[in-house]
Amino acid sequence: MRKFVRFKYLRYLDVYVEIPNCMKESSFFRRIFSSRILPSWTILLADACIIVVSMILAYVIRFSVDSAMSMGTEMRLSITVVLLLNLVFFRVFRTYSNILRYSSFVDVMHIFVALTLAYFSSAAVSWIWSIAFSGTMVSTSVLMISYVISFTLMATTRMVIKTLNDYFNQSGTSFYRTYIYGTKAGVDIAKSLRTESENRFHIIGFVADNPDMVGKVLMGVNVYANDASLMDQIRRDRVDAFVVSPLKADALKESDIADRLLKENVQIFLAPDVSHDWDGAAQRHGVKEVQIEDLLGRDPIKINMQEISAHLEGKRVLITGAAGSIGSEIMRQVAMFNPYQMILIDEAETPLHDIRLELKKKWQEIDAPTLVANITNKARMESIFAEYLPEYVFHAAAYKHVPMMEDNVSESIQNNLLGTKILADLAVKYRVGRFVMVSTDKAVNPSNVMGCSKRICEIYVQALARKIEKDGSAPTQFITTRFGNVLGSNGSVIPLFRRQIAAGGPVTVTHPEIIRYFMTIPEACQLVLEAGSMGRSGEIYIFDMGKPVKIVDLAKRMIQLSGRNDVKIEFTGLRHGEKLYEELLATRENTKPTSHDKIMIASVREYDYTDVSEDIDKLISSSYDFDSMRTVALMKDIVPEFKSLNSKFSVLDAQ
Repeated sequence: MRKFVRFKYLRYLDVYVEIPNCMKESSFFRRIFSSRILPSWTILLADACIIVVSMILAYVIRFSVDSAMSMGTEMRLSITVVLLLNLVFFRVFRTYSNILRYSSFVDVMHIFVALTLAYFSSAAVSWIWSIAFSGTMVSTSVLMISYVISFTLMATTRMVIKTLNDYFNQSGTSFYRTYIYGTKAGVDIAKSLRTESENRFHIIGFVADNPDMVGKVLMGVNVYANDASLMDQIRRDRVDAFVVSPLKADALKESDIADRLLKENVQIFLAPDVSHDWDGAAQRHGVKEVQIEDLLGRDPIKINMQEISAHLEGKRVLITGAAGSIGSEIMRQVAMFNPYQMILIDEAETPLHDIRLELKKKWQEIDAPTLVANITNKARMESIFAEYLPEYVFHAAAYKHVPMMEDNVSESIQNNLLGTKILADLAVKYRVGRFVMVSTDKAVNPSNVMGCSKRICEIYVQALARKIEKDGSAPTQFITTRFGNVLGSNGSVIPLFRRQIAAGGPVTVTHPEIIRYFMTIPEACQLVLEAGSMGRSGEIYIFDMGKPVKIVDLAKRMIQLSGRNDVKIEFTGLRHGEKLYEELLATRENTKPTSHDKIMIASVREYDYTDVSEDIDKLISSSYDFDSMRTVALMKDIVPEFKSLNSKFSVLDAQ
């Protein structure tokens, strides 16, 4: 960031002025420009003084000092009349109500109109006076001179105060030399940036999104073309920051401009949505640095809000894993659909307490009990179902870390599988309307214990769904959703990379060729909500996640976004059970379309409920013996496509 101020009135000379820090650090100036808004009466008093001074100067300019002094009575009368008329029109147009530090062209226009009408009225009063009393109250030339002086002083005062405020509210002694992407929305962003309490952004140019605007001047700075010459111009202007409106974020994703900016060490910032007029939350949060989630290389998912609302509004909704990344976001999105009650379950006390505080702050009107409970405790779960009688269940609780579960097989079975079985059985017993289970792409042709445990959960839920559909024993519909890695979720690669970059590196990647599908947390949860509102029971929904992303490319882009050039990437080798790539469908599966172009139904092999139930009971019982080899062998019997990779359990596949 630079320590220079480029004044608008020197722009055409391309002059940069370094203002002494002693002035900016002065407690006197800082106290003035960091104080709260001036009362309206002080502004009105200042404007009244300007009118009086303007009239005196007008007399002096028109008649000389000595002549003006000899016209004392006439001058006092004319000043009184002109001042009173100006005060009337100041009141009509409320010229004193605006905040001086945020003055704009509109405020100057109000002053112009008020002064014009006031001085025109003064001339009319003077004409009437001359007819009534056969003498001139004030000459037209004096009024004209005073009018010009008044307007000049009042407009200049406001612009000077605004300029000084912009300067003294700059963050510290340094700020970003900034380009704004887009012209129409960009002007609104530029105006809003200048009204921030601590303005970090000094705007020195716009980048045109409309070819007709190239070469024009907006707000005193040039508009440049978004072409091959842009990077050269950025280097010449020594640009530090590039601000993008949310409306242009998609264009940023689709083009290579973000990569080119990062190579030039230009930080990218995302402005709040200007449709909010920078009020409320948008203004409080202000401009934020672009995160890797903002540059995800595909279109975001859009959901059918009406369909979801019809299923959730006025319902009792139970969410497991409610303190986790997915569960907490499901809670936030369900809250927007006005449920009757949300029952939030998690065994992590502190994160659940944080959720409780968030609910009190944002959704006080929703009854949302937060229950510390373990889903493997059948008695506790049954008491919750019996007390709250949920109509809708979102099951997001699970152990998800591949290497951890490879070393803790019994816990993986007990939490993921036993917990799911208990909840699914209770959903049937208490006649829950819909049960939506969150699964993973790692359940497809699983190569690790975690993925296989989730695949067995899918098998049980589907088999149970077909059983109750055949015998009509319960109305419960079971829906499963599969998606890939979630950007920014707890324990995911993004927070890990951020911590490593902040520490100066190295950033650890397991393999140079490893790839993954990615989606954002809101997208993942919107998929869960959409899937829960469509289709038949027993179906598995998958999401068209676009092209997979190379993890090493993700790491490189995050390093560039951070502005660090000294952080290295280190390859550590594949972890236990880790694939180079994940699949969303097994090799024997195919898909069927849905009403949503990004969501498909996986056609999977059917299992008999009785056989599956016996096998799963045997597997759960084995997990309490804590014999990992025997337990994994039973898992492979249930899921023959489970082939362990880079794991001690690979010997079972050879056998």
